[in-house]
Amino acid sequence: MLGVFYFLTPNSQAATLYIDPASSTINRGDAITTAVRLMPDKEQGECINVVDAVITYSENIQPIDVSIGRSIFSMWVERPTIDKENRRITFAGGIPNGYCGRVEGDPMLTNVLAEIIFRSPGLQVGSSESGNQATIDFGNETQALLNDGQGTLAPITTFGSTITLEKTAGATIADDWRESVKADNIPPEKFSISLNKDENGINFNGRYFIDFITTDKQTGISHYEVMEEPIAKFDSFTWGGVDVPWIEVNSPYVLKDQSLNSIVRIKALDKAGNEYIATLVPDESLKTISKNEIIAYSFLGGFILIVTILIIFLIIWYRKKKLLKTKIEAENNEV
Repeated sequence: MLGVFYFLTPNSQAATLYIDPASSTINRGDAITTAVRLMPDKEQGECINVVDAVITYSENIQPIDVSIGRSIFSMWVERPTIDKENRRITFAGGIPNGYCGRVEGDPMLTNVLAEIIFRSPGLQVGSSESGNQATIDFGNETQALLNDGQGTLAPITTFGSTITLEKTAGATIADDWRESVKADNIPPEKFSISLNKDENGINFNGRYFIDFITTDKQTGISHYEVMEEPIAKFDSFTWGGVDVPWIEVNSPYVLKDQSLNSIVRIKALDKAGNEYIATLVPDESLKTISKNEIIAYSFLGGFILIVTILIIFLIIWYRKKKLLKTKIEAENNEV
């Protein structure tokens, strides 16, 4: 097995980054899920807390998605990004206190940093032998940092992967990733929103910002969306409408409403479209609008709604009365 291969590799006193499986064969049009894995040098007592990875791949295979649902990283400096033009996949993440390697009972299945789904083209690319061999490797820019409080670069050894592309398609298309997405009906894990402000004005010029993060153990988080709804409009039947201004964002996010008079909602969506919404209601002491003013705004909104309904009723009543009068006059003229 792959794990045995790496254990038998001569000890280079370095952390190992590798693509799993190391070699495989797929039919034309099929998809394969490859895992980017990390193995620190346990003999040196090494712990890695940050990996900045650059993955490269040959032109005869295409990445279709990246999942971090099973990643050991809990913090992301750069979420996985696919750059098809330059045939690169980049990501940078970390884990507090570092990852120190396999613990007893761990069959080496919990050291995943990210999973990349590749697809073989439906038509053969070239007739040469090299055209039937796809490669996935690490770019020279890839680096790992030790958990030593100083951000020391760790020596690393990397192993890529080779995929043999059959010349013909199979009887059916093999795509485990697509099946996983179809089967995923579980929303992302529950999470909370943290409100922050740098009183020294260094971060975001002292403006209020929020932090949020969650995981999805099935297909991984696709993206986050935010909605800031003025509290004064909370009772005006606008929330939940089709025109709700959800905006795609990343954490941290600087609030548009620095007066904190808005209810903040963050929606986390996974790759299958399942969602979980977290809500933040700023503390009363931080708001620049009083509770009495909120009640007044709500009362005003209700009053405007009642007046609007009354005006519509009067317009309908007037039109019906005018139509009836016209009808009576027409009948009198006929007589």
